[in-house]
Amino acid sequence: MNAVIYLYSYHHGNTRKVAEAMANVLSAPIVELEDDGTARNSDTSGYDLIGFGAGIDRGKHYKQILDYAESLPQASGKKAFIFSTAGIYNEKKKLKDHAALRNILAARGFEIVGEFSCLGFDTIIGILKLFGGLNKGRPNAEDLERAKAFAVGLTK
Repeated sequence: MNAVIYLYSYHHGNTRKVAEAMANVLSAPIVELEDDGTARNSDTSGYDLIGFGAGIDRGKHYKQILDYAESLPQASGKKAFIFSTAGIYNEKKKLKDHAALRNILAARGFEIVGEFSCLGFDTIIGILKLFGGLNKGRPNAEDLERAKAFAVGLTK
């Protein structure tokens, strides 16, 4: 399987850590998006599996990854996975947070084969910033092991 991961990681590098854990399992390069939502290598034609990840901002992925996904041509039959880190996380919230990106990718013809999310260190959420943030040390070793296990599952 030939995989690539498109990533927009902002602030603390939370989502980058998750992307790196997955990339190691998948032997996949990571393509970091620019602040304007573009990528230096945007040709996805040579890949069987494409990952899309970013942090969550106000209930959806960062605008840069959404803009990038919107710019993609039709990709009928391509497999994709979605991942994120967030200040607040649970399975139900993950499904809601990923909806915008999932819908864009589905409209482009991607088959979503998995979704992953975990807590990330957050200094954005209102008054919590004054107290040093939320989820210090996250993603932690356990979160990264879960990310690796998720990636292994994508190879089956």
